[in-house]
Formats: sequence, C-alpha cells, structure tokens
Amino acid sequence: MKTAETEELWRAYRAAHPDVGDDYDVVAFGDSAAQADELAELVVAGTKRATAGSAYSFEGDDAEPAPVLGGHVVLVDGAGRPRCVWRTTQLDVKPLTEVDAAFAWDEGEGDRSLAYWLDAHRAYFTREAGRLGYPFDDAMPTVLERFTVVWPPELAD
Repeated sequence: MKTAETEELWRAYRAAHPDVGDDYDVVAFGDSAAQADELAELVVAGTKRATAGSAYSFEGDDAEPAPVLGGHVVLVDGAGRPRCVWRTTQLDVKPLTEVDAAFAWDEGEGDRSLAYWLDAHRAYFTREAGRLGYPFDDAMPTVLERFTVVWPPELAD
C-alpha cells in the first residue's frame, strides 16, 4: 500500500530521474513482518536480486500487483517502512520444479542452494495456497522476477 513514506522515497527517486513515470508498486516480502524484515535486509545488503511468486497470487480482486518488465517497486519492511526502489529486469513463468540453481542463488535466501530454495518456497506456497484457496503442486506456474536496485544511490546496483 502506498503511504506518505513510500511517496516521499518515490519523489526523491523521480527528482533524480525525471524521465521515470509516476507508476510504481509497493511490495513487502513473505507472509509475516519478521520475514519481510529479513528479506528486505537481504536486498539492502545486495544479496537478494530476485523474487518468486505463485502466478495465482496475482489473480483476483485482492491480488498483489503483478510485476511488470521495466516496472518499479518500492520495497517495504515488516513495519511498512520503505527501504529501496527496484526496477524489474527479467520476468519468466515456469513450473516450480523448473526453477534452476542460478535463480535460487540470485534470490539470496538461506544457503542460496536450489534445494533450500525449493523447500522454502514449497512451504511458503503451501501456506499461501491455503490462505488464497488455490491448488498447490510442484507444477504450479511460478513468476520469477529479477531486479536491480535503483534507489537510494548508495544501494543502487
């Protein structure tokens, strides 16, 4: 959700990059404030440069915003504080089990292995499937997004 704080960060970015439009999304990772904090820290540290979501999470009236190639996102932590702006540089949709080790590494979580990635995402998507009412299985369409941090300047890739 856009707030005065996300708008302030976006205005600062736009002032430095006047060619950028007005459109951006706001995203917090995970399904808890603690997970949002942990994953935001990985982005700020430069470890996390990718994210994955069930294609089902972008459907319906209350869906989170679907990523857009070249689109901008203000990342917020578990308290809703904006941490950075990223620009989406790559989007793919694949079955969960077709994600490769390079993507798992870029996502930057745990030991960055594919095995860790699959275990963590199966657990997360199982919780999400129960909450949103979609069928979970290993063939479900998974949106794979790579991004580059563009603001603030000290964090930019």
